[in-house]
Amino acid sequence: MHSRHPLLWALVRAFPTSTSLEFENIREVPRYGLEAELDGHRIRLGRRAWCGLAQECNSDANMEIHLSYGAVMSARFTFSDALRSDAIETITDLMHSGFKVELLSGDLSRVVEQTAKALNIESWQAECLPADKAAHLSYLADSGHKVLMVGDGLNDAPCRVAAHISMSPANAADVSQVASDLIFQGKDLKPAFKSIRVARTAIRLVKQNFTLGILYNMCAVPLAMVGFVTPLIAAVAISSSSLVVTLNTLRLRILR
Repeated sequence: MHSRHPLLWALVRAFPTSTSLEFENIREVPRYGLEAELDGHRIRLGRRAWCGLAQECNSDANMEIHLSYGAVMSARFTFSDALRSDAIETITDLMHSGFKVELLSGDLSRVVEQTAKALNIESWQAECLPADKAAHLSYLADSGHKVLMVGDGLNDAPCRVAAHISMSPANAADVSQVASDLIFQGKDLKPAFKSIRVARTAIRLVKQNFTLGILYNMCAVPLAMVGFVTPLIAAVAISSSSLVVTLNTLRLRILR
């Protein structure tokens, strides 16, 4: 209950208890787990190696968290996760739009590999620390790529700084939302792709409006200077040009 990690909160929901234990020196170590002292013994809840277990357990579970009490390995909790309902469709749309999609995760290799295969993502990295993600995004940026990061990780704030722009769902951790440039509502991933479409369309409409304005002035101003345009015609023409630009801008709402 002293952590904001989604897996640890899953444990809180799975094992409700009214027992009050006197923990001391509670601290959370990013990407490793939670540590405290109980009755003079150190207790850790997190990654297997950090808790003292060197070898990986044979398990079909997607994710796991280990609990150690002193020098004893007390328990192992296993988790499974599900993709968002529209994740495959969204990733496919992004790829068809010319984006290269990569998957960076702190989860185990077998989990990330299964997820990448389900989403048809060829480039993926597993068991990444926040610094590893940030370094990779910086490398992509230095290589001339414009990087968009989408995620809800608690420890992904450094990665969001390294990316050109970042998005997160509304149910992400507070620190993740604060560091994001855009927050989308709902449980679906589709708004991430829709945001890109709206942004691209808006830029295209702005350029069209500038072009229409320039063409109008190139035609109307010379005619007005030589006296071919009466004040009434000029007033109608100015109003008409403003109306055309406004209607063209409203196409954004239709295209959405």
